[in-house]
Amino acid sequence: MSEYDYEDLGLVAGLEIHQQLDTETKLFCKCPTELREPEESSRTFTRFLHPTRSELGEIDKAALEESQIDREFEYLAYDSTCLVEEDDEPPHRLDEEAREVVLEIAQLLDMDVIDQAHLMRKIVVDGSNTSGFQRSTLVATDGEIRTSDGPVGVEDLMLEEESAQRIEEREDGVLYSLDRLGIPLVEIGTKPDISSPEQAREAAERIGMLLRSTGHVKRGLGTIRQDVNVSIAEGARVEMKGVQSLDDIDDLVRHEVGRQVELLAIRDELHDRDAEVGEVQDVTSVFEDTDSGVIRGALDKGGKVTAVPLFGFDGLVGREIQPDRRLGTELSDHAKRHGAGGIFHTDELPAYGVTEDEVAALRNAVGAGDDDAVAIVAASPNVADGAIAAAAERAEVALEGVPEETRGAKEDGTSRYLRPLPGAARMYPETDVPPVDLDPTEVETPELLTEKVERYQSEFSLGAGLAEQVAYGRRMPLFERAVETGADPTFVAGLLESTVTELRREDVPVENLTDDHFLGVIDLVTDGDLAKEGVNDVLTLLAENPELSPEEAVEEAGLAGVGEDEVREAVVTVVKRNEEQVEEEGMGAFSGLMGECMGQLRGKADGDLVSQVLREEIQQRA
Repeated sequence: MSEYDYEDLGLVAGLEIHQQLDTETKLFCKCPTELREPEESSRTFTRFLHPTRSELGEIDKAALEESQIDREFEYLAYDSTCLVEEDDEPPHRLDEEAREVVLEIAQLLDMDVIDQAHLMRKIVVDGSNTSGFQRSTLVATDGEIRTSDGPVGVEDLMLEEESAQRIEEREDGVLYSLDRLGIPLVEIGTKPDISSPEQAREAAERIGMLLRSTGHVKRGLGTIRQDVNVSIAEGARVEMKGVQSLDDIDDLVRHEVGRQVELLAIRDELHDRDAEVGEVQDVTSVFEDTDSGVIRGALDKGGKVTAVPLFGFDGLVGREIQPDRRLGTELSDHAKRHGAGGIFHTDELPAYGVTEDEVAALRNAVGAGDDDAVAIVAASPNVADGAIAAAAERAEVALEGVPEETRGAKEDGTSRYLRPLPGAARMYPETDVPPVDLDPTEVETPELLTEKVERYQSEFSLGAGLAEQVAYGRRMPLFERAVETGADPTFVAGLLESTVTELRREDVPVENLTDDHFLGVIDLVTDGDLAKEGVNDVLTLLAENPELSPEEAVEEAGLAGVGEDEVREAVVTVVKRNEEQVEEEGMGAFSGLMGECMGQLRGKADGDLVSQVLREEIQQRA
């Protein structure tokens, strides 16, 4: 991958960070913020969505394009969702816990909190919200974060509801799950102050650290998503949505810069060739006897083949603009939005069962010469007409350079076309939820994770590595709750990090363990009712039987703690059984006998107590 002079190209980038909040209930109802398995759904229903006009009577172009795709949306409902998610009941008042957390985030980002939050409706007709819009409100503006390449301004902080979870794409629609819909979500938009891929990643990491410092954000895949806005001087602003991993951000920026550079080069070449896009034509007759599986399949179902001549485009439709993506891929993305499986074009033909004779006949049918290209779509009549028109329109844009658009981030760092950039026409006031007063003095500024690491080392004597592991780990709030009760910090840290990792590697379903499970086990150890040596067995039992309480798990595992008298009795038995070895080796026999004692007690006694008693018994007999 080529490295560019980003300053010379005029790279400008900004971030939009979307983070789910870990609140007890959703933003506009009292349903829990827990995800469910699709098979747990209790019922389903379907909807068709259509765009509405904004307050000024306009229809957003992104929503309009979305509505042109005829789809039915099916939703999975659960016993943990309600009529608010189904848009069959008005939203309740904004969740108080979410309000407090977003105010903490505003303080960490050094932002100016507005006096009163007014809810807005953001038109969304892709099925991700049953109402056809997403509720969102501005909370704060004008913040800043620091990076090694200079400050990055924070434009705004929004509080909004999370979308429904996409479960399955279908030929005629999409299946969504309502479990995620309505979870409180913050959106943080930076100013376009980012000037390199590395700075983009560093800024995202910094914001992520600040968010986790609250102790009230969800963790795991899909709970935080980064959108990246990128443009270069002669290019256009492109929004890339759905970056799941911070590791992908710098590659995504690099590949987008490369894409815009290549599109500008294609534009210049097209201008030199006096290129133009021709009229869409029906070329079904060219392929009446084709052996191409794709085309034959469409024709056998009553379909047709449509084509558009691209005069002066020869060799450029197949030109790579991102790794394994070409200008033809861009045309294909637009065709797919209208239901086609994709396009064929002459830069890649003959191939896919299309012969040289068919390519020659195709060129002849549309009046294309050797310097020209042709794109075709084979599909049902309605789909073929709409798809080839969309591909032709995208080819027209290639003559202008880089289009403004929204793209979807791919795992390999490239991106694909999603829809046009949305505009102001998608917003209008929410009339069902009253305004909310905001007072930042009601909350305290959270301690940064970097500060926690230092405190854990000084206050709890944790090693630097363990302190960082706990502070940045998803169970940091649980660690703090546990040590507040008087539990040993080193034990708690090891339990929540090392022990859980060890059990996971042994295929124990640790995801079933709740905070109450952990706190209960920690309390039992602190009170002397469970030996540390029995913790792994109890946690395993709880993970496999999460309906049990920690006390019940200890009882079922036969690990109820024993007193010193019982420990001494067990140790004496072991020492007597190895009396000859003790007389010969003295304390040299300690290590072997310690393991035997612990085995006899089967995790019922603390190792320190067993060690103490064993030393005493050996010393008496040595």
